[in-house]
Amino acid sequence: MNRIISLALFLVAGSFLARAQNPIIKHIFTADPAPIVYKDTVFLFTGHDTASVSATNYKMPDWHVFSSTDLVNWRDYGAVLAPKVFSWATGDAYAAQCIERDGKFYWYVSTFHKKDANSGGGAAIGVAVADHPAGPYKDAIGKALITNEMTTDMKYGWDDIDPTILIDDDGQAYLFWGNGSCKWVKLKSNMIEKEGEITTFTPKNYIEGPWVYKRKDLYYLIYASKGTKPEMIEYCTAKSATGPWTYQGIIQDNVPNSFTTHPGILDYKGKSYFFYHNGALPTGGSYRRSICIDEMHYNADGTIQKIIQTATGVAVK
Repeated sequence: MNRIISLALFLVAGSFLARAQNPIIKHIFTADPAPIVYKDTVFLFTGHDTASVSATNYKMPDWHVFSSTDLVNWRDYGAVLAPKVFSWATGDAYAAQCIERDGKFYWYVSTFHKKDANSGGGAAIGVAVADHPAGPYKDAIGKALITNEMTTDMKYGWDDIDPTILIDDDGQAYLFWGNGSCKWVKLKSNMIEKEGEITTFTPKNYIEGPWVYKRKDLYYLIYASKGTKPEMIEYCTAKSATGPWTYQGIIQDNVPNSFTTHPGILDYKGKSYFFYHNGALPTGGSYRRSICIDEMHYNADGTIQKIIQTATGVAVK
């Protein structure tokens, strides 16, 4: 009888584990999710946390790319890009986002700039380019696209981080980024040159990690907020990529075991998905984070329903 009970408990536990998809990547620590769809496959661009369990700061040596056709089983292409690829860069591989245009993949990354003739240091945004989402990538312009000297509203050196990219229906590309305030600038069609001046604004409770996209007739600006600590995710909407932006509220509460969270949003096979990170893996934490996915739902007026964080995540179809 005891053997039968033990077997039943084992099967129940095994069934639970099979359904527990979140976090979706379990063999390494990943952060700052940035998903895209290319040829019916989801490609997920991530940071890579390698800090020790006792660390009190980030250690992020490179960026990884994963792919999936069911959002459950993921192929890891490995460390596809690192700050050392950029001759001007130093430091860690912070949040980044990739987008496809005309058969090329442009990966906008945040790291730090060396002190040299072109910069006094501080956070900077570079762009790498490849012919396939998984690379190989190279520095697209041989210099930073955004340097700390280009923005002066924040009186510290780490505000130019967390790029997000939108190509509007008319083909105009917009780059958004920023810690403490949100900045945006138009890009030329080659995706590697700024067009016009940088605009700075501060949505309600904004702190960092913007994600910008368009759905139907609405533009969405999703971001990590400073309303409380740890971070939550809040958002604004607009009728134009340049605003004005209307604050809409909180869509994700604090995540387990991490004081940061970071949004990535994707429509795939008729459903909407919300990507984020937490510290839920064994030995995980604020500097050892892991990416999760949960379904995302909109109201009839386009507003976003509260994200329900789950351990089950996306079920196998």
